[in-house]
Amino acid sequence: MLAWLGAAVSLWLGARRSRLAGGSGPVATGGKASTVVPPGQYSAVARGYLWLAAAAVLYCAGLVVQEVVGQALSPASGLSLGDLPSLLAVAAAAVGMVMLTTAERDAEAHSPGAQRSAGAQPADAYGGEAGSVLPGLADGYVLAVALLVIGWVTLFSAEFHRSGDRPGTFLLALVHLLADLAVLGALLPMVTAAWRRVLLPYLSLAAVAIGDALAVGQRALGGHPGVATQLMAVVAALLLAAAPWWVPGANWTRRTSSAAAATLIAALTAVVATLIVIGNGLAGAPASGVALVVAGGAGVLVLAVRVFMLVRENGVILGVWRQSSQSLRDLASLTSDVVLVCDKEGVISYASPAVGDYGYAPADLTGRRLLDFVHPEDRAAALAAARRALGSPASPGRPASAAPPAAAGSPGVAGPPAAAGSPRARSSPGASAPGRFPARVRAADGTWRHIESTALRYQAPGGPVHAEQHTQILITVRDVSDQVALRQEVTYLTFHDGLTGLPNRAYVEERTRDVLRDPAVGRVGVIFLDLDRFTAVNDTVGHGAGDLVLAQAGRRLRAIVPAHDTVARWGSDEFAVLVEDAASGPEISEIAERLVGAVAAEPFRVAGQQITLTASVGVALAEAAPRSPDHPPGLVLRNADVAMSRAKEAGGDRVETYAAHMHEDVARRLEMVTDLQRAISNGGLTLKYQPVVDLATSRVVGAEALVHWWRGDQVIPPREFLGAAEESGLIVPLGDWVLREACAHGAAWRQASWDVGVSVNLSARQLTAPGFTARVAAILAETGLPPGALTVEVNERILVEGNGLIADRLADLHRQGIRLAIDDFGTGYAVLAHLRQLPLDAIKIDPSFVAGLGHDDTLTLLTRTVVQVGLGLGLRVVAEGIEQPRQLSALREMGCGYGQGSLLAGPMAASGVEALIRTSAEAADEPSEHSVSECETTRVSG
Repeated sequence: MLAWLGAAVSLWLGARRSRLAGGSGPVATGGKASTVVPPGQYSAVARGYLWLAAAAVLYCAGLVVQEVVGQALSPASGLSLGDLPSLLAVAAAAVGMVMLTTAERDAEAHSPGAQRSAGAQPADAYGGEAGSVLPGLADGYVLAVALLVIGWVTLFSAEFHRSGDRPGTFLLALVHLLADLAVLGALLPMVTAAWRRVLLPYLSLAAVAIGDALAVGQRALGGHPGVATQLMAVVAALLLAAAPWWVPGANWTRRTSSAAAATLIAALTAVVATLIVIGNGLAGAPASGVALVVAGGAGVLVLAVRVFMLVRENGVILGVWRQSSQSLRDLASLTSDVVLVCDKEGVISYASPAVGDYGYAPADLTGRRLLDFVHPEDRAAALAAARRALGSPASPGRPASAAPPAAAGSPGVAGPPAAAGSPRARSSPGASAPGRFPARVRAADGTWRHIESTALRYQAPGGPVHAEQHTQILITVRDVSDQVALRQEVTYLTFHDGLTGLPNRAYVEERTRDVLRDPAVGRVGVIFLDLDRFTAVNDTVGHGAGDLVLAQAGRRLRAIVPAHDTVARWGSDEFAVLVEDAASGPEISEIAERLVGAVAAEPFRVAGQQITLTASVGVALAEAAPRSPDHPPGLVLRNADVAMSRAKEAGGDRVETYAAHMHEDVARRLEMVTDLQRAISNGGLTLKYQPVVDLATSRVVGAEALVHWWRGDQVIPPREFLGAAEESGLIVPLGDWVLREACAHGAAWRQASWDVGVSVNLSARQLTAPGFTARVAAILAETGLPPGALTVEVNERILVEGNGLIADRLADLHRQGIRLAIDDFGTGYAVLAHLRQLPLDAIKIDPSFVAGLGHDDTLTLLTRTVVQVGLGLGLRVVAEGIEQPRQLSALREMGCGYGQGSLLAGPMAASGVEALIRTSAEAADEPSEHSVSECETTRVSG
């Protein structure tokens, strides 16, 4: 009685100590880290010890009741009140050991050793499913029956015959032993699974069972417990008292799994029982029954041997599984990828050391939900991958990829979304693999890292193949933040302009396609803008400063256009604006007008200079979502470009809205350029000359070369094909041809002793073409025309709108001895500055001034002023467009020396010029009048 009271006190003290340490104190667990339990609560270990203390109290209470009642151990009257505490004590001890077993298994599962095992649960413990519980119950049943058989053959059979009781009465004498054996058998699987903490309580219960077995005889005979019975009770009490204070250390390891250990114990006990039965049968059975006893016993022994062999084979397989798990752990510790093991709820049970790259220690992640670290937008993809992984069976001890394949989304993969520079979303290349998904995870510093992750089904080593409680998820994580950043940068550069930071042409084309295919979008418009005469900016202040102008222009345009619309750099000095879902067409046109105003509002300031620019703008409207193949999404872009070209042709600084005929004009112009190129190559062009006449003597002193093109049987007005030639660049080979032909004719006239020069008009594109001055010198040398006999005429507009390169080229020509003349003088602004800066030899008065002579006093005054300025500067003054005698008289009266016009001589072939030269040399002082040619011709000009 005192022993049981001491055991109860010892267990109570142990429960208090375990309560403070959370069941994991150094004394209780051999060195595990302690966990503080909230006040007023007991840990699982403490509650287990309290139940064992209650069992000790009940044992003591049973002894007290028996002493007070004074009742002998007689079964004749059935179970007495003194038997009830002992039976309840067995139940309390069973509950306490179950709680200690559970606590021990939980402690092992969360110990550092368990974390290093790549999440492998103690799969050799019996779980909660029928497939795992039934083997444990079978082992326990075999153990209990074998012990009962051993006891019956060795002890109880003789006592039963000696007592002379009926079987039912004698069974009451065995009730304590049967209860002990039932609990010992039921607890055997759990004890072998978590034996360190419950070893002493289990041995204590075994000692109680031995004492109850020894007391069967006394109960059957109605006597009192013997010394051996009482001694076993003392031993049981002492073992129970020592349970909280002595727990085998962690270095006490078992060589087999708990299931195998329970099976071996049960099998060994069955072998012992079988041998005892065989021995008893050989000793006392009749001859006819000996063979049956031996055969049955031999069969049981063979089965036992077979069980031993199966256990051994299972141990080998389990060793292989554990070696596989160890290999996985070694690989996880060596790889730079993070390896995680989670249960089906997403709780992390293992984290490889690679999590240190994210700022975590492996212990920081243990026990936490994986989704807590995943970006909220990516959790759906992660859950889908986990479900696919769990939906595929796996071989025990190794992972298996999930199936069927399904494409996960691509959160955070930098594709080119509209907000980031592309109207199109892109998926991650690995998202389509089974169980594989991209995501963003939070590092310890709070930043989000881009990862590629794979979720696989994982079976813990040693666990039942189809046991769901042992099924886990193996997750590998690779940091792809650098790759994602690189993809995003490449995407940005692909869809953005590096100079202005605006979207580029590829973006506009793709965005336009997406917008027009969206049925929810209403009115859509595209605006194209070209900076007028921007080439002159690059030639004047340099390309670096020109780039700064483009950047400033981009900022101005972006400030004008609504934020939800797109402003892009289309290329060179062109910009494009995509207006989405406008209320009406006029709204788009209003934006275009504001863009023109923004460009011309104030000068651009670069390189210490102020540069004034204007813009040519084209507008094209498109209905939403065109479905007809005849109206592809790119059509509206082409239409806007056509409208912009029309605005530029009209002089710039204006807005043109696309009309259907514009495209036809462009097609016709393109066809004309093709035919013109063919005419230049095949000699389909001719030259005519308009003589320059000395107004005082009527002598021919020069001839201006005029190109003439017959397209089939139709004459093409020069104002049409020369403009197309300038835009297409054909003006350069065309101008070279005109220059060569004119110089050849001029050289022939000079050889005929006629002091007659030739004049050729030059365009801006000719003058700025590479190697132009060298080609002029070569042509002069080839034809033999003296440089002084060649006059190059440049339109005043080219000088006003041109740049320093044109002035330099003209100066180079003048240094070669070639004469320079300004054509259409008086129509531009700041022309007097060019008279001072350029080495000019002549000025040609524009026909619009000459047309007003004699009836417009203002034009007459302006013409007189121009003549006086030219004469004052020592320049030759040539009046163009003389068509009436009054004009000729006025010019002679003003002192103008030279003239051209239909009144004097119209355009004619080279032979006509030669005839006119002869006539004029022989004529009197009165000027000859010639009829105007019916052919419409003009100068080569830009």
